[in-house]
Amino acid sequence: MSAPARRNPGPFYAGPMTLWFTAFFLAPVLIVVAYSFLARGAYGGVERELSLDAYRSLADGVFLAITLRTLRTAVVVTVITLLIALPCGYCMARSKRQDLLLLLIIIPFWTNFLIRVFAWMNVLGNSGFLNSLLLRLGVIDEPAQLLFSQGAVVLVLVYMYLPYAILPLFASIDRFDFSLLEAARDLGASQPSAMARVLLPNIRGGISTAVLFTFIPVFGAYAVPLLVGGRGSYMLGNMIADQLLAARNWPRAAAISVVVTLATTAGVALTMGARRRDASRLAAARGAEAAR
Repeated sequence: MSAPARRNPGPFYAGPMTLWFTAFFLAPVLIVVAYSFLARGAYGGVERELSLDAYRSLADGVFLAITLRTLRTAVVVTVITLLIALPCGYCMARSKRQDLLLLLIIIPFWTNFLIRVFAWMNVLGNSGFLNSLLLRLGVIDEPAQLLFSQGAVVLVLVYMYLPYAILPLFASIDRFDFSLLEAARDLGASQPSAMARVLLPNIRGGISTAVLFTFIPVFGAYAVPLLVGGRGSYMLGNMIADQLLAARNWPRAAAISVVVTLATTAGVALTMGARRRDASRLAAARGAEAAR
């Protein structure tokens, strides 16, 4: 075999992707990190002198309260989304019309994100569809305050990111061997017990992916809390935007962005580590079974 044939072409093929990620991901992140360690400019922007004032300002009670609110909202939205996405993914995997159901899940992506948010504003508004329906049915005597509340933020965020949770769960459940559920039922397990002890452990990869695809974008959400939330729905994404546009404090906005990035990166690393450990245990169990 000639020398060119033995040469590994991997680095050559990976070169364009490496340049792409360096130019459009790594470089912007490094710029944000650098800005977080600079001094605030008098009229916005930054001054070329090192300063930790941006990180010191994050120790105040306001930032901590907003961080806790953002974390609470992200956890609630993720849990509700998973509770809806799991049965949806299961039904899709067992259905004979998977192509049609996948199309219905993908259809919302054909519409602009902001258009869908404004559609929910029309549904939840004081003169919107839902209030009009409740008034006609006599359920309420005056319009209920459904919009500009924490409940509206949770509802719209669940709607927005539900497809991102359904798709990985469907892909994971579709590969599952459903004869294992039948075997568990034959051994005396109830349907809920078989689901919890047989199905869920075998689709942990899909569950962890669904959690990441939901929690991370919700943790940094900006448009939904701004448009459908009230004063009690102010989140970290809104705080970053206000520090950039209103307060003109670029280093503090960069510092908050760095904290959010580190938190989400840590979550991704922990999830990937757990998946690797699960894969190692599964491979070891299969090896031990084959050795018998």
